[in-house]
Amino acid sequence: MEMRPVLVAICLLLVTPITGSFWTVGSQVVMDPMLICKKTRRLKGKLADICRKEPALLKEIAKGVQVGTRECQYQFRNRRWNCTTVRRSLRKILLRDTRETGFVNAITAAGVTYAVTKACTMGDLVECSCEKTSSKGNRLSKITRNAERNKNVPTEGEWEWGGCGDNVNFGFKKSRDFMDAPYRKRSDIKTLVKLHNNDAGRLAVKKFMRTECKCHGLSGSCTVRTCWRKMPNFREVGNRLKESFDGAAKVIPTNDGHSFITEGPTIKPPSKVDLVYSEDSPDFCKPNRKTGSLGTQGRQCNSTSPGVEGCELLCCGRGYDTKVVKEKVNCQCRFQWCCEVTCNTCVVKNSVNTCR
Repeated sequence: MEMRPVLVAICLLLVTPITGSFWTVGSQVVMDPMLICKKTRRLKGKLADICRKEPALLKEIAKGVQVGTRECQYQFRNRRWNCTTVRRSLRKILLRDTRETGFVNAITAAGVTYAVTKACTMGDLVECSCEKTSSKGNRLSKITRNAERNKNVPTEGEWEWGGCGDNVNFGFKKSRDFMDAPYRKRSDIKTLVKLHNNDAGRLAVKKFMRTECKCHGLSGSCTVRTCWRKMPNFREVGNRLKESFDGAAKVIPTNDGHSFITEGPTIKPPSKVDLVYSEDSPDFCKPNRKTGSLGTQGRQCNSTSPGVEGCELLCCGRGYDTKVVKEKVNCQCRFQWCCEVTCNTCVVKNSVNTCR
């Protein structure tokens, strides 16, 4: 079996860990990414360097794919397309250039950036360490000015950079080296869109770093503060990219074929942090092997909601079935001195709606 497509698929397909040192990629069970790299001979450039020289980094990259996978499934849990990984559905999705593809690429690139950066901070990689910014030099002055402008750094009292900040620049670079390397020499529209969305995902981590500080002084005073830079919570990253997904712009290639523009002249050109796509999405209402749609039959819906999770939209107007489900729960709990909580068991009835 050729290993290169499987390796690249680690960043494109959602990866689910199973027992031992094996992974499920699409419908295939393969060995962990590090072992795949050891058996691969046709890789070139930066991707080959990571495979052959940085096995610990490769493990963190695989963790990052998991982080992106879980966040994708959370963000789309109530939509017709729910970022499913079953029956090669995602592989079919990624063969096209829809806004769903754009989100998967962005959240995966963000997850890899996040995991590698976190590993640096935790000391899990010999290739990097946390960010220890010097108290002198232009770099500090630039960070200070930007942070003060954004009101992220205290301006009262004395403070200095210190502690162990997140080395996001290293995570950003390694995410780009691994995920973008196979596509750098191409200039077709799908590649341009993919690389743009990859960077948008990474920037959703890098551009929203926050400043944390620790006070020093007698009797709890805060006369001196030590500050460092930390990544945002990954849920914030997911929320931000989901907003970009909702406002994604459709683009077309320019005449020279080396860039893209928005399809309509009245549409605002996308910034570096915006998501883009070049193909319209299917409606995902019915199963379609060609597009990867699994349909929404059997999905649970909310009969009282007018939103995307509501039965009208999620079931595509086909209607829904309702059944009453009984569930045992703890109730009438009491605290008894000392120190025990006792509860009764109650049976509650819940209505469950599923799309026809």
